[in-house]
Amino acid sequence: MELAVIGKSEFVTGFRLAGVRKVYETTDTAATESVVKSVLEDKSVGILVMHNDDIGNLPEILRKNLNESVQPTVVALGGSGSGSNLRDKIKQAVGVDLWK
Repeated sequence: MELAVIGKSEFVTGFRLAGVRKVYETTDTAATESVVKSVLEDKSVGILVMHNDDIGNLPEILRKNLNESVQPTVVALGGSGSGSNLRDKIKQAVGVDLWK
């Protein structure tokens, strides 16, 4: 299983420098939407990392698919809502709210 990262140049550069091979740099929402759809179909990707703001700009049905995706597991980083999103992901994976 591989790690994939999708986002703007500022977001993906660190992952590229860290050696992540599947880095997809996008410049607008349409390009991001297209890349997300192709990565969701890629069976070799186990974890998909995106910026929370980029996920928020996607169409609602695609956001729902990302939130419910088991493989790849989607991790949202950054942005204003990332803390609650991480909390929800951990609760979904573990079955217990660890913040309580």
